Amino acid sequence: MTATIGLDIGGTKIAAGLVSAEGTILAEARCDTPAQDPDRIAHDAATLIAELAGRTDQEVVGVGVACAGFVNRTGSHVLFAPNLAWRDEPLKQRLEALVRYPVTIENDANAAAWGEFRFGAAREADDMVLLTIGTGVGGGIVNDSKLLRGAYGVGGELGHMRVVPGGIRCGCGNRGCWEQYASGNALLREARELVSSGTPHGAALADACGGDPKNLRGRDVTEVAQGGDPAAVELIADLGTWIGEGAASVAAILDPELIVIGGGVAEAGDLLLEPIRAAYARQLTGRGHRPMADIVPATLGNDAGLIGAAAIAAEGIGEGPRRGITE
Repeated sequence: MTATIGLDIGGTKIAAGLVSAEGTILAEARCDTPAQDPDRIAHDAATLIAELAGRTDQEVVGVGVACAGFVNRTGSHVLFAPNLAWRDEPLKQRLEALVRYPVTIENDANAAAWGEFRFGAAREADDMVLLTIGTGVGGGIVNDSKLLRGAYGVGGELGHMRVVPGGIRCGCGNRGCWEQYASGNALLREARELVSSGTPHGAALADACGGDPKNLRGRDVTEVAQGGDPAAVELIADLGTWIGEGAASVAAILDPELIVIGGGVAEAGDLLLEPIRAAYARQLTGRGHRPMADIVPATLGNDAGLIGAAAIAAEGIGEGPRRGITE
């Protein structure tokens, strides 16, 4: 029996799991991310790897790392990470100097897409798009059973499609990126603005944050909406409309059979999914004369990235079934 260790390195935490060939997490470990110190990130990741390897009798065949940043095509360097001190960081080399296993590096949204494709909501699909709706909008694409990376490894950055010329400034430096209108941050911005206005329409949201918009969280908006508050329901529906319209533009290029919605905001369930589906159907090019992609929730939750990274590492070195990972 063999297993692979998967890691998901984000801006606030490093999550690690010992993953079976069937995509089951056998053991877990995590720690906070020392965001501004690449050397410490590597050492802390290596500590988690050693901890998990010491908790199993199975043969560990490799390590897959999902990174919140741009990873080059060969998987050796993190070219850029917006929330970590990685600039042309040789993460593969740095980690392999600390652990005794081969290391595979992948973008976190790509890894999550592969996880859902192999073991989650898209396991019966050949062409799928994963949209992770959280702080921003992440994207991962599987086309003809192959993970799409692009010529330089930075394909699939769907959240940075420009949808509003001259629009809201994005953390990437541009204006009008899709994630400025279709993310958890966008939902929270609109909800806080509603509370700040003092309108009775936002009373339930004001109660949820004690009257201080700064204390309002995305989870509060979801919970208030699930309780039936019209204003919160409307805010989530507006977000769903932005997501659905953008997804229709993505479909005009990729023509997926399945669009999987993940990320924290997806916890709103049908309050979000139904407006997404409606807006998608309304804006799809050639609607009424072509098949439409199904839009479904992700099933692996926050574990999708580390499961997908582990699968990419295992399949890339010949362990387990291989379904067209691009070289």
